Amino acid sequence: MTTITHPPAPAGTSPDVMRRTSLAAGILYLLTFVSIPTLAIFQPVRERAGFILGAGSDSGVLWGAFSEVVVALAGIGTAVVLYPVAKRVSETAALGFVTARVLEGALIISGVVSVLSVLTLRNDVAGTPGADEASLLTAGHTLAATYEWTFLLSQSLMPAFNALFLGFVMYRSGLVPRILPLLGLIGAPLLLAADSAIFFGVFDRTGPIALAALPIAVWEFSLGVYLTVKGFRPAAVAALASARSPR
Repeated sequence: MTTITHPPAPAGTSPDVMRRTSLAAGILYLLTFVSIPTLAIFQPVRERAGFILGAGSDSGVLWGAFSEVVVALAGIGTAVVLYPVAKRVSETAALGFVTARVLEGALIISGVVSVLSVLTLRNDVAGTPGADEASLLTAGHTLAATYEWTFLLSQSLMPAFNALFLGFVMYRSGLVPRILPLLGLIGAPLLLAADSAIFFGVFDRTGPIALAALPIAVWEFSLGVYLTVKGFRPAAVAALASARSPR
């Protein structure tokens, strides 16, 4: 009598492991939305010249900076958690997603440093006798501009690349309903076009950028909710477990 044996599923593709992975990724994705109020919170730093001279409160800015650090770490966390799954679909896309997330996180923290530097100047320099107010205002404008550009390159530009890499993985594997990654794959070129127009001065960041970013925001939020509540689709998990690792 001949016994047919089937090779074991690759490590990390069992239903329990995949559910823990999807839950962790979903929660981290939802955490990346905690900084939504940041633009309003940072408005005094970005638009009020007198902020660096002592006008206004520090507490809101500190909480905004803290929330952006959380976003940076949570974003990197999504890539780290999903990498073992994504690489079974496409190693290139998986590495691209990790790289884009790490770069996004680094740029976000760079922007936070510029905002915290404004607080340091207003608390340690602005109130001292003989402080040069004109120089402080120039420094404040410079640091505010640094934040504006790092925001454009991090939380506006990088999500488009994230959507292209992870959207490809999720669409190809069917781990989530394909309508979700399709939103990201459609929204990515729209956001890239809008960011490029801002970069070259075609229009201001307060213009159509919000509409261009909407499909990516819906994609990321819906992915976070789906992974947290339902997890990866069982049929896709089974297919992934039986498939050979891509080269």
